[in-house]
Amino acid sequence: MNKQQITEFELKTLELLKSVMDPEIEINIVDLGLIYELYYDGDKKINIVMTFSTPACPLGETIISNIKETIKQKHPNFETIIDVVFHPQWNNTMVSEEGRKILGL
Repeated sequence: MNKQQITEFELKTLELLKSVMDPEIEINIVDLGLIYELYYDGDKKINIVMTFSTPACPLGETIISNIKETIKQKHPNFETIIDVVFHPQWNNTMVSEEGRKILGL
């Protein structure tokens, strides 16, 4: 995630998403590195480009639902648009420093 051009709102939204866990790995999706892009278009739309730890993630729909519900609780009038991609493919080098501590890497 490119943090150089991120707005305050986007940063707060990323912090909010740290409450969404990957149920299999038991670490939040932000520190796990699953969020590739997050941007707010200024028109009550939050756009997220993300991936899963595996393309066949059995809980992918659960993660997406949890993201949308978490944002809806904070911003009930916003639309969350999620685009799931697999390029680049996720790998453990995408895990944040905090995530590495949690995982013991």
